[in-house]
Amino acid sequence: MVLSRRTLGKRLLPRWAPVLLACIFLLGGNVSAAENLELQPLIDEALKNSPEVLASEARADAARFRIPQAKSLPDPMFMVGYQNEGFDRYSYGETLMSAWMFSASQLFPFPGKLGLREEFASKDAETFGDLHVSTRLRVSAKVKELYYDLLLAYKDLELVRAKTALFSQIEDAALARYSSEKGSQQEVLMAQAEKYMLLEKEEMFRQKIQSTEAMLNTTVGRDVNAPLGRPVEPAYRPYEESMDRLLMIAYERSPEIKAKERMVAASRVKVLLAKKEYYPDFTVSAEYDRKGGPFMDMWALRTSVNIPLYYKTKQRQGVFEAEALQVGAKNDLEATKLLIASVIRDNYSMVRTAEKLMDLYKNGLIPKTYQDFDSALSGYVTGRVDALTVISRLKALLEYETLYWGQFSEREKAIARIEAVAGGAVPGGQM
Repeated sequence: MVLSRRTLGKRLLPRWAPVLLACIFLLGGNVSAAENLELQPLIDEALKNSPEVLASEARADAARFRIPQAKSLPDPMFMVGYQNEGFDRYSYGETLMSAWMFSASQLFPFPGKLGLREEFASKDAETFGDLHVSTRLRVSAKVKELYYDLLLAYKDLELVRAKTALFSQIEDAALARYSSEKGSQQEVLMAQAEKYMLLEKEEMFRQKIQSTEAMLNTTVGRDVNAPLGRPVEPAYRPYEESMDRLLMIAYERSPEIKAKERMVAASRVKVLLAKKEYYPDFTVSAEYDRKGGPFMDMWALRTSVNIPLYYKTKQRQGVFEAEALQVGAKNDLEATKLLIASVIRDNYSMVRTAEKLMDLYKNGLIPKTYQDFDSALSGYVTGRVDALTVISRLKALLEYETLYWGQFSEREKAIARIEAVAGGAVPGGQM
């Protein structure tokens, strides 16, 4: 490898570079002049255009349309017929039995059946309504998670760029020391290798930004190649809700729990309706026979009922089926409550752990590592510290800053998942 030489009079690593680095970490800098990307407009767009949300809304609408169908009577029947004597001629008006016949009939379910069917359809529609709300919350949480993944990718890219610039300056310092025979060629190679590895990471973060943008566009309902700006970094505020209160709020507001509760209520109605099937339905019919000629017209009124003769293998089994479904619905409700409690506990633990680690990185490890790096840099310039020490301090600083923003992103994503199962933003807990 041919190494370029620098004059001894070239300025070494500027002392203001670490200060500039700290400002980049604390304030955040744009990778490019991309337009700022706001979170709430993305969520609003997703709730309006997401195919998943639109599909759940359509299912909820379809369930509401089933309510008037359930409470309506079966369609009446109308019959037109002709009765003739013999096959050799048209005997209408000539014989007593020849006649045109007209009849109409209507089936009336046993009292109470229609009301139960309407109630069951209403519970079913309410269930689909709650599931639609759950879908909206889930899509909102997914948008938030992808948004913070994108923010993290931009932050990582910014940190890598800032450290690449510092490694370049360390390289210049190593070249200057080498040219003055105060340093070795190995120091130069080490600084160059670290810089090139950061350039590799920079390309990886660029690819991460592109893939995350594609997933975010898909979730929002945009074309996969639609341009997106740089996510705006939200202000940090402590998460003040306790886990017990989160669980209480989730049990009261969670649309998933509400949907399961309505399923339990619908299963009770289903049991009552199955028991009603033991009772017969009634069919009322009216008939008019037009004789023609000298013969008098005839009419008749009839009623008929179905006899549940095979109730042991039909109606009774239907009751057993409805009761089994009711037991399943109750257990499904309990399983959903346990799952939501588990999700809240898990993500609440993530929030608290992330807050502690962020405080450790920001107020402990990062300032301390910065001081170590500044001291090592001064020692390297004067020849008291080798290049490996300076490089290791800078790598540690990059690692801790990257971990800080990683925990920042995980914290926000965990809060989004809590909100999704708790029925929306939690008062006192939302940032």
